[in-house]
Parts: sequence; structure tokens; C-alpha cells
Amino acid sequence: MSNASIMVPHGEDKIMVELTVKEAMALSGQRFHSNPQVKNEATKKLMTAIDRKLELNE
Repeated sequence: MSNASIMVPHGEDKIMVELTVKEAMALSGQRFHSNPQVKNEATKKLMTAIDRKLELNE
């Protein structure tokens, strides 16, 4: 499936998400074996920001 076939309302709008350096690294693929929940926490922050943005634009 190409990106052209996916329609996202307000898909070009910007969102701000505050992440720690570790969270940003985890989202980019770095693994933290001693603290594996770092990626989950960062993903939750990101998804919350996306949900808020989409709710505001409805």
C-alpha cells in the first residue's frame, strides 16, 4: 500500500511531543535492555498527541 492511497485529515498539520533523549532514541530503534518500557512510554506520548490533534480537528 502506498502513502498516496491513505487519506489522513489534517495530515500535514504539525504536533509537538516532548520526549526524553532516551525516548527519542528508543523510537528510532535503539534498544534499552535494562529499561524496555522506554519505547512503550514514548509511543504512548506520541499516540496521545496524535489523538488530541485529531480530536481538536473534528
